[in-house]
Amino acid sequence: MADGAIGPTNTTPTTFVDAPNGVKYAYRRFGAETETPLLLLPRFRGDMDTWDPGLLDTLAAERPVVLFDNRGVSSTSGRTPSTIAEMARDVIAFCEAVGLSAVDLLGFSLGGFVAQETALIRPHLIRRLILAATSPQGAPDLHGWRKDIADAVRRDEPGGAELLYTFFKPTETSQAAGREYLGRFLARTFDRDVSSTLQTRDAHYDAVCDWGIPDHGKLQRLSGIVQPTFVCNGDADAMIPPRFTHLMGGLIPDAIVKIYPDAGHGFLFQHHAEFAEDVNRFLDA
Repeated sequence: MADGAIGPTNTTPTTFVDAPNGVKYAYRRFGAETETPLLLLPRFRGDMDTWDPGLLDTLAAERPVVLFDNRGVSSTSGRTPSTIAEMARDVIAFCEAVGLSAVDLLGFSLGGFVAQETALIRPHLIRRLILAATSPQGAPDLHGWRKDIADAVRRDEPGGAELLYTFFKPTETSQAAGREYLGRFLARTFDRDVSSTLQTRDAHYDAVCDWGIPDHGKLQRLSGIVQPTFVCNGDADAMIPPRFTHLMGGLIPDAIVKIYPDAGHGFLFQHHAEFAEDVNRFLDA
């Protein structure tokens, strides 16, 4: 279902699970019953409804897809932590609470930071890893985002204009694809996630800045990622430039790299059909 309007992404109700750590996690599981579940970790201030239904419905046709809100985000209880390590511990707590003993993990942007940390501290939980528009810890020149980008995404109530500016390349084709994504993104009218709080915004940005403190030694941690890994980005990502994608591809032992053309941070939404095909092929390899 190319537009995602009536597919499982937009019709699956939200479920809740109480974890031993005292957090009630909101999640949705849908798609095929066979294959390893694909768990998705969203971007800065992201929740279950910030993904692209066109992308997720295509993935769900071949495998189980699991979305969830981490601690303090949107419909999940608690207070959002301000470090990536704590967020990764919550990913593990969620997986244990819902009985996921092995997953494929896709992390986008901030979610890619969390995905790396999860793979490092609980390697046997992750079968295959996808890191989209993200960067390694301690990379040079990524201590917080460029001021215009940070100002746009940290507004109290960012809207479509801010998303188009920060996620899509300033070309006619990329901006048009961004507007199409906005239509798919807003198509769900049933049981939508609640908006994240400003506390989540501030905690997420603190975590982004902490992750980006230059530290050459932390780059070596990536050699501990043992899973087959797909590292990908757009060729004009203004939030996390693609040079960091290539850096990760060189540091992770079993990694493949792909850069999508005429695309920014939201390349996986702009090229959602191609990206879904690439992900399915990688996970089936």
